[in-house]
Amino acid sequence: MSYKDLREWLDRVAALGELRRIRGAHWNLEIGTLTEIVRLEQSKPPALCFEQIPDHPPNFRLLTGMYNSPSRLALTLQLPTDTDERGLVEAWRRKVRSLARIPPVEVSGGPILENVMADGDIDLSLFPAPLWHKLDGGRYLGTGGPTITRDPDESWVNLGNYRVMLQGKDLLSVWISPGKHGRIHRDKYFARGVPCPVAIVFGGDPLLLLSGMVALPAKFSEYDFVGAVRGEAVEVIQGPHTKLPIPAHAEMAIEGDILPDQKAREGPFGEFTGYYASGAHEEYLIKVKRVLYRNDPVICGAPPSIPPTDSTYGSGRLRAALVWNALEDCGGAGMHLTIVSIKQLYPGHAKQVAVLATNVASGAYMGRYSIVVDEDIDPFDLKQVMWALCTRCDPESSVDLIRRCWSGPLDPIISRERAGFNSRLVFEAVRPYEWKDRFPPVIERDRETEQRVRQKWKELFS
Repeated sequence: MSYKDLREWLDRVAALGELRRIRGAHWNLEIGTLTEIVRLEQSKPPALCFEQIPDHPPNFRLLTGMYNSPSRLALTLQLPTDTDERGLVEAWRRKVRSLARIPPVEVSGGPILENVMADGDIDLSLFPAPLWHKLDGGRYLGTGGPTITRDPDESWVNLGNYRVMLQGKDLLSVWISPGKHGRIHRDKYFARGVPCPVAIVFGGDPLLLLSGMVALPAKFSEYDFVGAVRGEAVEVIQGPHTKLPIPAHAEMAIEGDILPDQKAREGPFGEFTGYYASGAHEEYLIKVKRVLYRNDPVICGAPPSIPPTDSTYGSGRLRAALVWNALEDCGGAGMHLTIVSIKQLYPGHAKQVAVLATNVASGAYMGRYSIVVDEDIDPFDLKQVMWALCTRCDPESSVDLIRRCWSGPLDPIISRERAGFNSRLVFEAVRPYEWKDRFPPVIERDRETEQRVRQKWKELFS
């Protein structure tokens, strides 16, 4: 079920029965509230396409809930859509091992050029930018698309997912956490005393947003990754102002400059940790020079909130596969909590995996807890994990504290004095290796009896 652009992706989602269209929801909290209610109260939340948004052109749309189902995430990753969460992670980790970079290809035109606003005629207020949460400091146009920058020294292109606040008709601000590639690029330009060229996509292939969640190494462009997943190069146009590559089939994008000498108040903003941890502060402004958009554009929104959200759902499954592979290369994951199931093969095996899981590239940023469980525990089932933690983990001998690890300003428990650092706890929720063969046996159902009673009383399980 491959697709060319967001519109074809939406057609595939509709065919899966996972798209709902909502008309008349207001940008002021209603869109954000509806997104939250559907995500939290429906067992299989659909993607939501908001139409006829008050105060905006009736044909300008906003999409939320892109990734909060296994089938939609599988569709985006070009995997079979008839899958559950574990099957999705296993299929993705197999696929990612065979991926080969496919760089983007520059084309002369594309749907993104159907409409162009130039410097002096720009009005970003036309595009739906919700007030997502009631304590937010403003309207955020950018939560569901990548920010594109280029390293001024080595010319490689990065796509990062950063929050983008509407500051005026032709002004934006982008908040980038320290240590992220976009921040490093920006600071290199500022060190030279010049603005940082930037392009931002506000609606496009959902895989572009997912690519920024993979924690790729430096000098590995997310465009190459997207091409590898799709099996074909991403078509891009060269932005005439920034010379940056912009997806030719995107719904909306801007070009501009991050100014080193102009700031405005940014935030607070409810972030993916579920808190307003970064507060409000002065942030560098982006002077927008060009706005590119398709007819009847679809803006993408991935509003953070108390996890799991659609974005953390997607990033968690991607990171789970990468940590799984990384651990295999070394001998369920996401930020904050990583759970790994192993078969203990030698003394210290569980501790080795626990320490590695909290420090491999895909699990290092803002990690908090790593839990290692035995092979009989399903790491995707938190009830089983908590049972193992409560019955196989001795706090005196099975828990370790690791200090001064990589954190960030969005970490709500870290004070400003400790900004950038946090600590980790690693748990060995496994049978002690020294006497694991003498560990009390687990109560289990007889499988033959189970099959017999399921067949005999089918109506109880329908």
